[in-house]
Amino acid sequence: MKKGIKKEVVIGVISLVSLFLFYFGVQYLKGINIFKPTNHYFVAMSNVEGLQPSNSIYIDGYKVGVVHHIEFLYGSTDSKTVRVQINLNKQVRLQEGTYAELKAGLTSGSYLNLILNKDTNEYYKIGDTLDGVSNEGLMDKLQTDVMPEIEKILPRLDSILLGIQTLVNHPALTQSLDHIEATTANLQQSSVQLNVLLAQQVPPILSNLKQVTTDFAVLSNNLKGIDLQPTLKKLDLAAGNIDNLTMQLNRSDNSLGLLLHDRALYDHLDSAAANASNLLVDIKFHPKRYVHFSVF
Repeated sequence: MKKGIKKEVVIGVISLVSLFLFYFGVQYLKGINIFKPTNHYFVAMSNVEGLQPSNSIYIDGYKVGVVHHIEFLYGSTDSKTVRVQINLNKQVRLQEGTYAELKAGLTSGSYLNLILNKDTNEYYKIGDTLDGVSNEGLMDKLQTDVMPEIEKILPRLDSILLGIQTLVNHPALTQSLDHIEATTANLQQSSVQLNVLLAQQVPPILSNLKQVTTDFAVLSNNLKGIDLQPTLKKLDLAAGNIDNLTMQLNRSDNSLGLLLHDRALYDHLDSAAANASNLLVDIKFHPKRYVHFSVF
């Protein structure tokens, strides 16, 4: 009999422990730690769209608690008919005038953000009710701000797409693409020919250029070894003599100068040349006047 009682007691204890562990696990998955002391407050709101129990509560981006319970106040004449119970860390104290703001995250769902009133030293008592406001979420902003603009753009986008389609289907574009393809093929062929030219013609040219450079270097060394000073002196002397000769020709006090500058001498020489020419012509046509032949 005692053994049966012991067995039942053990089963009962195990069942209680299992239920406790199950309850603790469920609360833990919700983000509620039953072993950690908390302060609970209430938030009066008119809209809690997307907010669920165990959702997070933040102050300045730091998590300070979770939503414990949400209930609808039936028969309430107030505009804020939803009451939200929040559990905050024991160290958190809320100044009077603090309010809760409902926000919607992009991936984490809705959450409450507490806006502290730091201008007072008076604090809410545990269990007091805070005012709550619904902040416009990201999706709401997209729906109210972005979507109307997108609706305005859609007709223009349709016309733009129609214009692009017309441009793409235009025969001139096809012809241009064909011309571009032909030009590319010609450029490729020219590139191949240029590579062949560079491979076959350029090396001999560079070799010849190298030889010319070498010869020029040898010539430069030879010229460097030549003493140009005597040659330059001779050239200077010759230039002086030429200059002196030019001066003598320009003067009229010498034979060459007179020959070049005396007009009368030029006229006499010209007259003598003309008379000699006439004489030769007369001798040619009347030789008997000047040459007499006799047999005896």
